[in-house]
Amino acid sequence: MSGERAKPGELIVLSGKGGTGKTSVVASFAALAPSKVLADCDVDAADLHLVLDPSGRSQESFTSGKEAHISPERCSSCGLCLERCRFDAIRVDDGSAGRAVYAVDPTSCEGCGMCVHVCTSNAVDLSDAERGRLFVADTRNGPLVFASLNIGGENSGKLVTLVRERALALAGQSGARFVLADGPPGIGCPVIASVTGADLALVVTEPTVSGVHDLQRVVALIKGFGIRPVVCINKADLNQEMTTRLREYCRAEEVPIVGELSYDIAVVKAQVAGKSVVEYGESPVADQIRAMWEIVEMMLIKEDY
Repeated sequence: MSGERAKPGELIVLSGKGGTGKTSVVASFAALAPSKVLADCDVDAADLHLVLDPSGRSQESFTSGKEAHISPERCSSCGLCLERCRFDAIRVDDGSAGRAVYAVDPTSCEGCGMCVHVCTSNAVDLSDAERGRLFVADTRNGPLVFASLNIGGENSGKLVTLVRERALALAGQSGARFVLADGPPGIGCPVIASVTGADLALVVTEPTVSGVHDLQRVVALIKGFGIRPVVCINKADLNQEMTTRLREYCRAEEVPIVGELSYDIAVVKAQVAGKSVVEYGESPVADQIRAMWEIVEMMLIKEDY
């Protein structure tokens, strides 16, 4: 061991699909970890803030790409934009204006600029497109950075990167020891943006056939980016056969299992109360999460775990 990190240890918690308990684990770690900044990188469906009750929230617009707009007063109704648009983003209204009036459907527009190129009356403009909102808030367990992607909004990976950058900047300003991030499910672009450059990736899985398959995919992705994965088996006591398969896979791939959590109704009761399970009261699963955090914390504070 060569000593403590000079920068915050960044943990990303992932899962192969939604509903495995990933957010519940992050919320508990948030209550246990000293000196941290929290991030929710699931910009399509952020929910960590629902448990942490944020206050003093600030927000800003996230823009990415371009979006076309047609000025009706300048439009000559030639119809070339409708004819040339390959994304069916131009709509036409033959109503009260007495002539065809063209407009852009923002959910379909790709910002390619073809309509600008073909317009004969200089009626089309391209502007920066707002794709979502970024939030920074205070919680009882430390600062939280999260975001909301607009319906149909593109470039979720860029928004994830912005969430991480803001969380790391806050950690640097405050001298926080850790950045704890709740990652998106799956293995797509948002997950890639979440895991790249992280110090440790914790994969939360379940003892099911799909759980084994999903774990294999996520671990392969994490290793592909040179990040060391560790595993938490949630509800490990519900299916011993599949839990054994998960253990065998992790042993073969040399992936440490840092925690095995029991099925415990205390998790549901804590969620209803708006708390993490370790804040709700004493329970077997709360003790198991505390033990898991001790292992993860040691991995994060060392440069060569």
